[in-house]
Amino acid sequence: MVNRKRLLQKSFSIIAISLISFASNAAEFLVKTPDAFKSTVNNLKPGDTIKLANGTWTDFEILFTGKGTKEQPITLTAETKGKVILSGLSNLRMAGKYLVVSGLVFKNGYTPSSEVIAFRKNKTEYAYHSRVTETVIEDYSNPDKQESDYWVGIYGQYNRFDQNYLAGKRNKGVTVAVRLNSKDSQENHHKIDHNYFGPRPIFGSNGGETLRIGTSHHSLTDSFTLVENNYFDRCNGEVEIISVKSGKNHLRNNVFFESRGTLTMRHGNGNIIEGNVFFGNGIDHTGGIRVINKDQIIRNNYMEGLTGYRFGSGFTVMNGVPNSPINRYHQVENALIENNSIINVEHIQLAAGSDAERSAVPIDSKFQHNLVFNENQKQPFTLFDDVSGIAFSGNISNTKVLAEIDAGFKVESIKLERAENGLLYPVGKSIGVDKSLTPIKKSQTGPSWYDKVVGETEFASGEVVNVSPGGDALFNAVNSANDGDVIVLADGDYDERKVIVIDKTLSIKSENTHKARLSVERGTMFEIADGGSLTLDGVVINGKNSPDSSGNSVVRTKKWGMTANYRLVVKNSVIEDLDINHSFHFFVSGNGAFADDISLHNNKFTNVTGDILRLDRELEDLGIYNAEYVTLTDNSFDGVEGALVKLYRGGSDESTFGPHLNMTNNTVNETGNGKRNKSKSSLYLHGVQVTHVHKNELSNSAPIIVEHTVGEPISKITNNTLSQEISVVELRVSGPHTADLSGNKISKN
Repeated sequence: MVNRKRLLQKSFSIIAISLISFASNAAEFLVKTPDAFKSTVNNLKPGDTIKLANGTWTDFEILFTGKGTKEQPITLTAETKGKVILSGLSNLRMAGKYLVVSGLVFKNGYTPSSEVIAFRKNKTEYAYHSRVTETVIEDYSNPDKQESDYWVGIYGQYNRFDQNYLAGKRNKGVTVAVRLNSKDSQENHHKIDHNYFGPRPIFGSNGGETLRIGTSHHSLTDSFTLVENNYFDRCNGEVEIISVKSGKNHLRNNVFFESRGTLTMRHGNGNIIEGNVFFGNGIDHTGGIRVINKDQIIRNNYMEGLTGYRFGSGFTVMNGVPNSPINRYHQVENALIENNSIINVEHIQLAAGSDAERSAVPIDSKFQHNLVFNENQKQPFTLFDDVSGIAFSGNISNTKVLAEIDAGFKVESIKLERAENGLLYPVGKSIGVDKSLTPIKKSQTGPSWYDKVVGETEFASGEVVNVSPGGDALFNAVNSANDGDVIVLADGDYDERKVIVIDKTLSIKSENTHKARLSVERGTMFEIADGGSLTLDGVVINGKNSPDSSGNSVVRTKKWGMTANYRLVVKNSVIEDLDINHSFHFFVSGNGAFADDISLHNNKFTNVTGDILRLDRELEDLGIYNAEYVTLTDNSFDGVEGALVKLYRGGSDESTFGPHLNMTNNTVNETGNGKRNKSKSSLYLHGVQVTHVHKNELSNSAPIIVEHTVGEPISKITNNTLSQEISVVELRVSGPHTADLSGNKISKN
């Protein structure tokens, strides 16, 4: 017995010595140059760590290869996490087994290839059982907005992408893409978790998804990707925040905060969507879940305060295409939709997209044990086709729903209380999401050492800068100002002989309304560049000193090459005598420029030979447009030879929400009648998705022209006094137009 005990002790000692010896073989290398990295990386052994020295590494294309083990991966990291900046034309490729990357920051540049981070070396060599964690990609966008790339391309199998920070992608292309375009990347079992997906600005065309799993070409292939505990913060790129285009994926316990769009099961079958939380907070176009294809399970999800409609609604079940090609819409079949809470959601749309092509209604599906509650007492359902293929049972609503589905709902007076997890639950009822659901917090995602962004700079959030008239006074003040500052102009004349570039958020305000007078002496006065947004308040702008040439403007964006969205607000101002030559416009957008918001309020425009807002540069009919929201309220326009607004969105793409136009309480006289106004209109709207024109008075002016294209546009032109009949044309659907033209009065002057 004693000998056996001694033998065991000896064996354990040998094992311990072996482990110590094995661990001691691991080495750590600190490299300070790209050449040092390249000479070191090829010699790394399992357990080794290579560290990049703190500092900025410019134009560094990293190729990280090796074969670690599960117990001893090979690691690439920063000397200090967050202190290694990859800038310029930098990127990272990794290939091999059991590799780990952490602590790097990509900013102040863009990838020269198709990906910033790629889990592959080339088309045949991938990463397996590898991990990217605590890494940052921020504002690392190609300066050509339409040049497509991914920020992260995940290939291979059994890889993990976690605790990372990605925010501010402005160019075309998915933020994170799981690729299934080879056998070695299919049935991959990747894990994407605890990442912070920060604000992605409105892109203004297709190509702005935050996460995509697969593509239509490989959508009948299973991926087995797990997406859990991620935070999607104002991801507004397009209608699909997440686009699932493969099968057998599991998306659970993710939070979507004020994000425009939906989690969309675009292609692929047998996906599970559960435990996700959507907080819309009443923000425009916030959506929830869109269901397409076979065998989808949607359970225990929480949706609150969502305003989206159509393909971006709070909850959507689509119609399909009979015998659909792989890239269109497959019929919804055998969907299980249960135990979800749908609270203060404006629209639940069933058989959505029904048309001559999408005529295959949902079949063999169940909608059961869901809570539907709207405190405004409006029932949210819209049925676009036959929904008898969805069996409704055991649901509770606080309002009577549509007759076609009311057998599956019990209408009850419900009181909701918010629990410690931040979610609303019905008092005394057991329905909807489980009370154990705990939404992930923003602070629990991304690297702990990197602050979450707050988004765009607010107007008037900086210092007040007082300026008096003088040579280049305004020009110099703008150059010296900081983001968010307010430049207050003393009374007097400001003759601007230089183009003033706006590359920060600035407000320019007259100290006394209409006492600061600005005259344009160049082809334009203000040019909005990347990073720029502008408010003009209470100023007088005169074009009498402008060059005697056509095509002048007061404000323009860069003519091409903008990636950052901008805002323009003009209020309480006078713009006069833009008539030194023909086609003198107030504002002109460049190609590719995109405004989140353009607002004109309480201004007076007189004697303008061009257009007021020229937002019609994207004529390629690719679904691209120049502004999301355009608002004109309480202005007066007199003697404008061009149109007040030319707003154009062409093509058949349905992945965006805008443009939106709101024009209310404006007085318009002698507008749109100029011989160079090719649209022959006072207001020209092509493909605008939401139009509200209300209580305006147009006299001696050209007609309003509306051209409907795709997307079931909402046009309400009501209670206006007009000098000519409104023209509304349906360019893509047959039958009468869908605009509401009620309450208008035609007054021939």
